[in-house]
This record gives sequence, structure tokens and C-alpha cells, in this order.
Amino acid sequence: MQIKYFSETDTLLINFSNHEIADSYDLNENILVEVDNKGNVVSMTFEHAKQQTDVNNFSYQLATV
Repeated sequence: MQIKYFSETDTLLINFSNHEIADSYDLNENILVEVDNKGNVVSMTFEHAKQQTDVNNFSYQLATV
């Protein structure tokens, strides 16, 4: 998983895998989802990210099983 924020365009890109992209869908005018040929989410792009998310307060938690 890779997360990139581009401040010059206020775009947040989240890559969940490196699978080949088969299709893409607009969830709304600011969010694009790309999927592989099995329908699994490969990436999500958030335009105007500061309006969609709190990009300045990023955190994650690694869960152990």
C-alpha cells in the first residue's frame, strides 16, 4: 500500500496494490476508483483532498493477527 499527497494539486492518491487496472469509476466529481479485472480496488484518487479528508492528520495502525 502506498499513499501520496500532491500539495500543488491538492490530490491524494492511495494505491492498494500493483495489479493491472481494468476499469475506473467516478464515485463523485472528486473521487476516482480504479479496479482490476476481478473487481478488486487497485487505487483511489481524491481531488480537492483537503475538502474530502483530513490530510494533515494522517495516521495508521498495523494490526497483528
